[in-house]
Amino acid sequence: MAAGRNGRTVRDLRRANRTAVLQRLYFDGPLSRFELGPATGLSSGSISNVVADLVADGLVEEAGSVDSDGGRPRTLLRVVPGSGHMIGVDVGETRVRVELFDLTLTELARTERPLTGQRYDVDVITGHIGDGIAEVLRAAGLAPERLLGVGIGVPGIVERTEDRGAVVHGQTIGWDAVPLERLLRSGGQLPDGVPCFIDNGAKTLGQAEMWFGAGRGAGNAVVVLFGSGVGACLVTPEVERGRAVEWGHLTVRVRGRRCRCGALGCLEAYAGAESLLARWREEGGRPPGGTDEETALTAMLAAAYPPEGTAADPVALAVLEETAEYLGAGLSDLINLFQPERILIGGWAGLQLGARFLPAVRRHATAYALRHPAERVTVELGRLGPDAVTVGAAILPLADFFARGGRPAAPVPEARPPAWQTALEERRP
Repeated sequence: MAAGRNGRTVRDLRRANRTAVLQRLYFDGPLSRFELGPATGLSSGSISNVVADLVADGLVEEAGSVDSDGGRPRTLLRVVPGSGHMIGVDVGETRVRVELFDLTLTELARTERPLTGQRYDVDVITGHIGDGIAEVLRAAGLAPERLLGVGIGVPGIVERTEDRGAVVHGQTIGWDAVPLERLLRSGGQLPDGVPCFIDNGAKTLGQAEMWFGAGRGAGNAVVVLFGSGVGACLVTPEVERGRAVEWGHLTVRVRGRRCRCGALGCLEAYAGAESLLARWREEGGRPPGGTDEETALTAMLAAAYPPEGTAADPVALAVLEETAEYLGAGLSDLINLFQPERILIGGWAGLQLGARFLPAVRRHATAYALRHPAERVTVELGRLGPDAVTVGAAILPLADFFARGGRPAAPVPEARPPAWQTALEERRP
């Protein structure tokens, strides 16, 4: 197909036009054809052609009408919710959560698998992912071939390779170059032919908050994931889909506490929920035994901030106040380095500590940061709750679907053995 001066083909142009219309209807719809023109920058003729194609493909439908100024009522258009489905998976540090969504990210089914004992065992986690995918599809009565893809948020650095797919370097959980995508496909945990998208959990959280939460409208933001450990996602005009940064492993204290990654003095060794509870225990506190981290953190908060008339646990209170200062100091690094408009704090621990924690964190962040960028940034809690990582994971295949103009990805070919292995098999008697 011939390309224009800028290297774009007619096919590229059609795909870009479809993407523009789909995204505007998705985020701002229902809209009329008349409104889509200014919203997308396309001519009325292009709008008519693109809408006709999307309606024919079952992606867009009519959704009533509105009166126009003196003319005929204008027909409204919207994205068809059931025209696509995605699965989002959150591989957390206390459980694996799997959710099924329709195209408008309405939840259709969910399941959770707690992680206990050898909770970071790769076989256990791949098994939970596969079982969870099968369960939510069964609960919704949905065939796997109707999925646009499966998105998975994981702790650690994700590297994309040609031969092994997505490889996870999760130093804090003992994952050393784990070829997660290949393991899921070879073990049959992913439905045949369904695309898989794997990324850092902080990035998927950032994606969700920027699309639907407290980050909407911001051009430059940092979204913080505060759970068992801490991480962050940077979103700028140059990196619209975000970039995960290993914020939890900035050194905040020389020769400090040993972090789970093996280094000394990392922010995560002071600000993650796991280290927070460990410090309470070391200082003489009494976290409840036999409970998960979320329950233990709830008990710590209750001890530090009891009902009126009850004495506070001074150890719990001191550890929480120190954690707020470390977290604020860590945020000051993000402010000085990236000068964001907004910093959003999410993750189950960040949301649990919530408004009680936020004023102290803001105060310390401002005190440690340079004055000019600190005066321009707002520090807020995320708005999407503890499910935000799962929602963001589901956005990974959705964003890919939009980028391709609303056309499904080519089926993933079945994994084939290497050529040398096939040759050996053929030589056997």
